[in-house]
Amino acid sequence: MIHTIGRKERGASSNLSSSIVTTLKEEIVHWHYPPEHRLTEEELCKRFHVSRSPIREALRILASDGFLKRLPNRSYVVKQYTVEEVEELYDVREALELYTVERLAGEELLIPRKAELEDLQRTWKDLLSESSKQPEEFAILDALFHDTLARALGNKLLLRNLRTINERLALFRLLDYENRARAEQTCRQHLEILDQIMAHDGPGARAAMQRNIEEGRNNVRTAIKDALARAYLKNK
Repeated sequence: MIHTIGRKERGASSNLSSSIVTTLKEEIVHWHYPPEHRLTEEELCKRFHVSRSPIREALRILASDGFLKRLPNRSYVVKQYTVEEVEELYDVREALELYTVERLAGEELLIPRKAELEDLQRTWKDLLSESSKQPEEFAILDALFHDTLARALGNKLLLRNLRTINERLALFRLLDYENRARAEQTCRQHLEILDQIMAHDGPGARAAMQRNIEEGRNNVRTAIKDALARAYLKNK
C-alpha cells in the first residue's frame, strides 16, 4: 500500500509539473515576459498553489527545452531569442521545409498521402475566399499547413525539429497575420506549393516554399520590436 501511495503521489506531482510547463511555455512563446525576466520558485508556488517539488521539475524541463536559462545561483530567467537567433531559426526551418517539399514532389504519392494534400488544397482555397479568420486562428492554420507537409513526408526526426522551431516562431506568425494582405498572400503561396508538389515539380515546389518563408523572415525584425515592447509593458 505504501508503494502504491508513493506512485500515486509521484504521478500527481508529474501531472502538476506538466501542467505548469504547458502554461509557462505558452506565456514565454507569446512573450508575456521580457528577456532575462526572473522566475522564482516562491512566486510560482503562490501562483499555482503547489509545493516546490513540481515547480522545480517544471523549471528544470523548461531549461532543458531551451525556454529558460539556469543561473549559477540556481535561479532561472526567461530566454528570449535575439533577432539574430530568430533569423537562424528561419535558416534551419527553411532548410527543413525546402527538403520536405522537394522530396514530396519527387515521390509517387500514396493514396492516403495524396488525399491529405487534397484536403489541404480545399482548406486553403476556402480560406482564400473567407475574410473572417482572426490572426491567431490564421497563424495556427499556417503552422498546421507546414506540419502536415512534414508529417506526409514521414520523417519523424525532421517533424520533431520543425515543430520545435515553429513553436518558438508562433508569436511572429501571429503578428505577421494581423496584416490581412499578408494572410491572402499566404493562401496563394500555400496553394502554389501544393500545386507544384502534385505536379511533381521539385524545383518549383522549393521556389514556392522559399518565397513563402522569406515573406515571414522579412517581417521578423519589426515583429520582435513589437513583442519586446508588449512584454516590457506587461511587466512594469
